Amino acid sequence: QVQLVESGGGLAQPGGSLRLSCAASGRTFSSYDMGWFRQASGKEREFVASITWNGFATYYEDSVKGRFTISRDNAKNTMYLQMNILKPEDTAVYYCTRLSGWPSSTYGINYWGKGTLVTVSS
Repeated sequence: QVQLVESGGGLAQPGGSLRLSCAASGRTFSSYDMGWFRQASGKEREFVASITWNGFATYYEDSVKGRFTISRDNAKNTMYLQMNILKPEDTAVYYCTRLSGWPSSTYGINYWGKGTLVTVSS
């Protein structure tokens, strides 16, 4: 089973940037399509972005297109989310996980990291 640890969250001003990391344990990380999800207070968890196992394809939720960039380094077992032009509505706990179906399905996936909190506020 893959273990996932998210990091890089914090406080950012509107218009600012943050880079999230997702460190995965296990040698099978490079075999999985992976995704970033987020959950704002009082709301359900939602899809943000995904990347195929080889990094050749990416997919984004409409509200983050052009602002967020997902990437991965399989040699380091790490996935990233570069977040630019941050908005207050991006405030949430961000999670990474493997996908069970492209581009955003997590059906049957029962392991998630603890997440990293992103707060966008002036």
